[in-house]
Amino acid sequence: MWRSLLLVLVVASALLAPATLRAKESKAWLNARLSFAERLAAAAEERARHMVVYDGSGYRMAYPMGDVPADRGTCTDEVVRAYRLVGIDLQQLVHEDMTRDFAAYPTKYGLKQPDSNIDHRRVYNLQTFFNRNATSLPMTTKGKDYRPGEVIIWDLDNYQLHIGLVTRRWSKDKKRPLIMHNISRGPRIEDKLFEYKIVGRYRFDGLRAMAVQQTGTTAIAVPTAAPVVKMDPIP
Repeated sequence: MWRSLLLVLVVASALLAPATLRAKESKAWLNARLSFAERLAAAAEERARHMVVYDGSGYRMAYPMGDVPADRGTCTDEVVRAYRLVGIDLQQLVHEDMTRDFAAYPTKYGLKQPDSNIDHRRVYNLQTFFNRNATSLPMTTKGKDYRPGEVIIWDLDNYQLHIGLVTRRWSKDKKRPLIMHNISRGPRIEDKLFEYKIVGRYRFDGLRAMAVQQTGTTAIAVPTAAPVVKMDPIP
């Protein structure tokens, strides 16, 4: 009888262990023992678990911590959502930076003042924000130079920009880190680091964000559900 009971316990432990590991892994962005970059990379990996329809439509949303509907979004929305999991609201940071120096940002959108509904959802604006506030890193062709949690901006072609985050996972040949991005098919983790021309590589960590935001805290906030009010599409 004892042998049978022991066998049941061993089998149960074997079945539960993977689930337990997955649960721990899925919350890695909350692990204070990890560096900010590792937690951000874990947050990026978590975003790839979500089913999201690519949708570049404009929406009116709350501020701060506003978001488009959870099952919608673009490449920028996934970067914003990953950063929010580690307590950083790029919507607020970009809006505040644009309010301080609106002239420093691209004029191609024809706006005369900041718009918290859309500004953080445009890659050109995020690139400007990171150029002004993040640590810019060399854009090399060596995969092992790229570290978890780095922000990558690509030029797909004809000045159409794309953005994603470096994860902790590696390509099958162990030569390149995988990236989390949303390029028309929802958030995915893929071997696409050198698929497109890299035009920006940044490290934007919690301490730098705190200095910009001037709050003295990185407490995690819960995004506010966005009213489903469509605006003009993102150009």
